[in-house]
Amino acid sequence: MKLIVSGKTQEFTPALQKKFDTKLSKLSKFIEQRGEREAHLTHQVERHLHKIELSVNFYDHSLVGEGTDSDLDTALCQALEKVEKQVVKLRNRWRDTHRDAKTVRSTKESWDEEPVEAPSPEPAKAGKSKPSVNGQGKKPRIFRVNYDEDSKPMTLEEALLEMEAGTNYVVYRDSDRDCLSVLLRRPDGHYDLIES
Repeated sequence: MKLIVSGKTQEFTPALQKKFDTKLSKLSKFIEQRGEREAHLTHQVERHLHKIELSVNFYDHSLVGEGTDSDLDTALCQALEKVEKQVVKLRNRWRDTHRDAKTVRSTKESWDEEPVEAPSPEPAKAGKSKPSVNGQGKKPRIFRVNYDEDSKPMTLEEALLEMEAGTNYVVYRDSDRDCLSVLLRRPDGHYDLIES
C-alpha cells in the first residue's frame, strides 16, 4: 500500500515510518484485493497534541480514521485502528450481501421445492419413525444423465482437435474400438490415452 504523508513531515523519522508501514501492511491485506491502494495521512500539531487523519478508499467508500495524542506513535495507532475497524465492518457487510449470487439462490430454491409424497397406504407403527436420509427428513433427488443425447463417436484425431480449444482432457466414445476413451494433456506437452 502506498502511503502519502502531508503536513508536519519532519517528525516522521525513518524508524517511525518503518514501524507504521509494518502496521499498515496488515490493513493492506484486507484492502489490496482490488489492485494498488493509496492511504493519505495528514499530520497536524496543535499545542502539544499530534492530530493524525488517515483516509483510504475501499469499495467506493472513503474511510477516515482520526487519532489525537501527545505521542505521535500512539496517535498513528489510534487512526489506523479506527480505519481497520471500518474496513472489517464494510468487508463483512459486502460479503453478506454479495456472497450469495442470484444464480446460486435460484438453484437453492429449486432444490428446496421438492414434490410432496402421497401418504403410504400402510398404517404407521407407533414408536418407529422413518430415518431421515439427508438430515431434513426428505429423500434425496436423483438426476439421470442422458449420455446418448447429442453424442457421436469420435476418432483420436477429432479428440486432438477438441483439445486445441485449451481443455486439459477430453472424454469421448472411440469410433474405431467402440469404447470409452479419455485423452489427457501431460505437463510436458505430450498426451496420455486411457481406453476402457
